[in-house]
Amino acid sequence: QVQLQESGPGLVKPSQTLSLTCSVSGEVITSGYYWSWIRQSPGKGLEWMGAISKSGGTYYSPTLRSRTSISRDTAKNQLTLQLSSVTPEDTAVYYCARLRRLYLSAPVVRLPDDYWGQGTQVTVSS
Repeated sequence: QVQLQESGPGLVKPSQTLSLTCSVSGEVITSGYYWSWIRQSPGKGLEWMGAISKSGGTYYSPTLRSRTSISRDTAKNQLTLQLSSVTPEDTAVYYCARLRRLYLSAPVVRLPDDYWGQGTQVTVSS
């Protein structure tokens, strides 16, 4: 059973960098999937932010590319997300997930064989 758990601060000040960690169990992150970050802002749909592949290649949403960095620690089997220069519009529930595909700008669909963490609320406020 693959399990993903997001962790990080629930409150970030504007202009700061949001940093989240995703701890994975039940599967190694060097397997053949896209280990991804997705967010959902209040009243909006799921937004794919980016992913890291089994080889360590990174892929980002065109709209968030300039502010987003995804990395991994294979020894700890963890992913990390950094989103810089945050504003209140970055307030959202942030999810990590094991996905079979990249979404870039396409709408995210929860597929039966995808695995998602429970999500973590991040609020950007002074």
